[in-house]
Amino acid sequence: MTTLTASHDGFSLKRCVLDTIFSGLVALILFGPIVGVVLDGYSFNFEGQRLVWIIAAVMVGRFLLSAFLMTQTGRSFAARFEGDSAGVYVRPAGYKSRMRWIIPLVLALAICFPFVATKYVLTVAILGLIYVLLGLGLNIVVGLAGLLDLGYVAFYAIGAYGLALGYQYLGLGFWSMLPIAALMAAAAGALLGFPVLRMHGDYLAIVTLGFGEIIRLILNNWLSFTGGPNGISAPPPTFFGLEFGRRAKEGGVPFHEFFHLSYNPNMKFIFIYAVLVLVVLLVLYIKHRLTRMPIGRAWEALREDEIACRSMGLNHVLVKLSAFTLGASTAGIAGVFFATYQGFVNPTSFTFFESALILAIVVLGGMGSTVGVVLAAFVLTVTPELLRSFAEYRVLLFGVLMVVMMIWRPRGLIRINRSGYAVRKGVAP
Repeated sequence: MTTLTASHDGFSLKRCVLDTIFSGLVALILFGPIVGVVLDGYSFNFEGQRLVWIIAAVMVGRFLLSAFLMTQTGRSFAARFEGDSAGVYVRPAGYKSRMRWIIPLVLALAICFPFVATKYVLTVAILGLIYVLLGLGLNIVVGLAGLLDLGYVAFYAIGAYGLALGYQYLGLGFWSMLPIAALMAAAAGALLGFPVLRMHGDYLAIVTLGFGEIIRLILNNWLSFTGGPNGISAPPPTFFGLEFGRRAKEGGVPFHEFFHLSYNPNMKFIFIYAVLVLVVLLVLYIKHRLTRMPIGRAWEALREDEIACRSMGLNHVLVKLSAFTLGASTAGIAGVFFATYQGFVNPTSFTFFESALILAIVVLGGMGSTVGVVLAAFVLTVTPELLRSFAEYRVLLFGVLMVVMMIWRPRGLIRINRSGYAVRKGVAP
């Protein structure tokens, strides 16, 4: 027994070689059709040398990794990923979170950011904050309540088109449509929630996916109302009626002239960014409070075991509807910001890929983890922009990074945790 253990813990060249050969075969299957075959009209060219270099790099890297994992340091490193990470992590009693120092620092950076960022970086940050809102909303439905929603982009579209259509037909602006779009999306969430109360898992996912496609097809085919594939323009935001353009419409006074400032073309994006930060902070606070209220505990009970949840006397109908409604309202708010940021909306912005991306944000960040969703939203928004120089392989690299992250953190970037409480004297544990 001792001999077998020693041979298992020691260095094994045979095992390293087998791992290397297997990795080479996997690399050949994955990269062969993508990197080795280059289309040229109706024919193709085989780039064998480039494919060989990539496979060789993978095999050398795998050999070195296998050799490292057989050392004492490597085994200690690998042991971090073998522990049971299921369930909720309970912090020890009296634990002081480092977030009390991190949050003020992040707020200070957020305040200074728009004054030093370029227009491009600022627009990427705005897009990241929009996806933070979307991730927080879907995290209520999927992460907390455990209801797999693949049509979440429909509520996003309702908010965006609500602003555009409300402005065109009713003359409603950004500030008027912000609460109205949240109510419209919440009503759509309740409308979707009623038919799917008895559905679970795959069946629920299929129904919600169909709902998202129904909304997209309506927007695409109702030409006289929504503009169809041509889309429709959305109004820019205003500050107490002051516009951010160089010249205001209908003889009004622009923002920079009213405050005697020099014209800055980025002022519109700075304003959207500032309002978005405030809205995200408000949503974070509301979600933080809800998760510690009875409704938040009911969502988690429903996620873990619906039968046990119902046996405890909880009304599963209201619990599900509340999750759908609150999650949808957050998406409606995000849709309003997206429409005013773009200045134009059309159905191609609300495809199934968007729902998949938002779901990836929730899963990557950690099911039910608020901080994890915020980090994952920026990771999945900024990473594609950083990979623009690798235009041909950007999607491939993006997928590889996702796979690596899920291997490294199978429960997401930040695992959901709870604060522990010390047992009082005279009370049985």
